[in-house]
Amino acid sequence: MKEAIPAIVCRNTTEGRTCVIEGSWILRAIDPVLDDLGEELEALATRPDATEAADRWDLCSVDALDSAGALLLWRAWGRRFPSCLDMRDEHRPLFEKWTHEREGYSPPRRSWATATLAWLARFSRASLDHLHGNLLVIGQFALDVGMLARRPGNIPWREISATIFHAGAKALGITALVGVLIGVVMAYQSAMQLKLYGGEIFIVNILSFSITRELGPILAAILVAGRSGSSMTAQLGVMRLNQELDAMTVLGMSVSQRLVFPKVIGLTIVLPLLTMWTIILAMLGGMVAANMALGMPYQQFIRALPDTMPLVNLWIGLGKAAVFGTLIGLTAAHFGLRVQPNTQSLAVETTRSVVTAITLVIVLDAVFSVLLRGVGWS
Repeated sequence: MKEAIPAIVCRNTTEGRTCVIEGSWILRAIDPVLDDLGEELEALATRPDATEAADRWDLCSVDALDSAGALLLWRAWGRRFPSCLDMRDEHRPLFEKWTHEREGYSPPRRSWATATLAWLARFSRASLDHLHGNLLVIGQFALDVGMLARRPGNIPWREISATIFHAGAKALGITALVGVLIGVVMAYQSAMQLKLYGGEIFIVNILSFSITRELGPILAAILVAGRSGSSMTAQLGVMRLNQELDAMTVLGMSVSQRLVFPKVIGLTIVLPLLTMWTIILAMLGGMVAANMALGMPYQQFIRALPDTMPLVNLWIGLGKAAVFGTLIGLTAAHFGLRVQPNTQSLAVETTRSVVTAITLVIVLDAVFSVLLRGVGWS
């Protein structure tokens, strides 16, 4: 439907000059004639320096009025109501938001204490909200584990294997590349320092401990969090947008058992395997770099490796990787189920999922490093 052209009709009456506002004063109709309306309103506004100022304004004949039209009139009136104004009651709320304005008015500045308390309140509410959501996801996952342990025939093996394939097999290339490069970088940087003290043989110790205990698990976890964790969050979010989760609930299907459980279990299984793959490739890259930088033969590197690295370090790295996989899966599920039915929420929650998962992995790795600081060094 075509909007009526906004217009200003001036009439001389016994009570004085009256300006009648007609047509549709909404943004779509105002935009093509905005300059002409502004000039006309400026000449008719009730200001002391206006020679043809209107004595009365009549808005009762307006077909439609929105905030854009109301703001245009409000500015023309000098940010105050004219002394004589006729207006329908439904249009008055459009002007109420500006009635407090006055010349030189600025909102009062809050003190730093008030601003700090307000920020703490918002942060606390958001933290409690996320804590509540995480507890719900973890609790439901624990219930699913107990329920499916009693009924192994209901375990979604196909979904678990699909997660292992997509999160594991398809990630072998990127993890191999990162592992080799990290091994090369570690070996070259260590060789530059060890040459100064004649301790070239200790490069095997540095590579074995740093890659097996720390770099292997954390690199694999960060790659999986950015690659598979975001994918899981986006998948749950899109299913929320398409109302597929609601349809599953109506059909009596458990969203947690069919979507969350297999992905968490799949990541828990696949991340230690990816970690082992990353460790092997990183050690190979370090061995090649040690040969090129220090002239260390490959046979010497391989013979020294079992003596310098106790096997418990490998189990520590793989155990940390399994915990990281569970953490990434639960975090992705939490943020995926929080997606609201709009695309902006999908983008926001996916970003939060990746950032939170990587942050939690690094924090948890630091906790493990402190707790296990006396294990695996002899």
